[in-house]
Amino acid sequence: MGETTAISWCDHTFNPWIGCMKVSPACDGCYAENLMATRYKRVQWGAPGQGAGTRVRTGAGNWSKPKMWKWKVEAAGIRPFVFCSSLADVFDNQVPTEWRRDLFRLISATPNLVWLLLTKRPQLIIDLADDAGGLPANAALGTTAEDQERWDRNIGELVNAKAVTGAPFSFASCEPLLGPIYPRQAPVTRSMMRHFTWHATRHEFFDPIHPRQDPRFRLDWIITGGETDQGSHKARPTNPQWFRDLRDACAETGTTYHHKQNGEWASVSEVEGPGPHFHFDDGRTVRRVGAPRAGRLLDGVLHDDRPRIAA
Repeated sequence: MGETTAISWCDHTFNPWIGCMKVSPACDGCYAENLMATRYKRVQWGAPGQGAGTRVRTGAGNWSKPKMWKWKVEAAGIRPFVFCSSLADVFDNQVPTEWRRDLFRLISATPNLVWLLLTKRPQLIIDLADDAGGLPANAALGTTAEDQERWDRNIGELVNAKAVTGAPFSFASCEPLLGPIYPRQAPVTRSMMRHFTWHATRHEFFDPIHPRQDPRFRLDWIITGGETDQGSHKARPTNPQWFRDLRDACAETGTTYHHKQNGEWASVSEVEGPGPHFHFDDGRTVRRVGAPRAGRLLDGVLHDDRPRIAA
């Protein structure tokens, strides 16, 4: 729950509770559901038409781990990234407010850790953070955007929450990437108009990664990744060009970019061997080779960047 992690964009994972409810196509092959609901039977996973599911708070021993990490890194003068929560969603409104309040106290008590709060519910961040006593200063905010529809729905809400809460940076996890995304445009949301009318009255859309974008509304980091098999759910293929488009947009705008993995499928030009093929409409073809063989390289290059945070 866990001291170390194989997730390339963080150094630790921490789960204050377990359990969630499916809210978007990215949830279809949920790792946490397969592990904690299907295999271990620790919770019931929620889904449309099935109810909200159950949530279970983790034990005191698990809650003590971040303070141990704190002491280990203080002398080194570094600030590790902690992904919270890989088996839940911090801004799930089915979670008791007191649990979130306790989490925020823990985050505030470990200021040399950079906490990454990734949610599929960015529209709830401001209200739920306020109910829990305010977002800690060392908590960054992220949202999942697996396709253009979710990008358009979530990015404005995310950067607005960043602006209102004062989060140190914002990030988008485009994993699993299920469709092409044009990242240079997102709709101005009603929440942006409500909190920052001077910005919203002039624009219907905004460019969240423009180098000269108001820093409050700038998306600071984009992570991409393909899907992996989870139980009976078999990974959907990602067109490598979708990764490239996000990578190139980040390079053009100076936006931090991280490619986590290709998933179960890889470009036929990059990985040789047997396996089923999938052909995209643009003529590109991927082969199902398994996540270990598909690896993390994109056009032979490792993209491992993270936002720079002062010690």
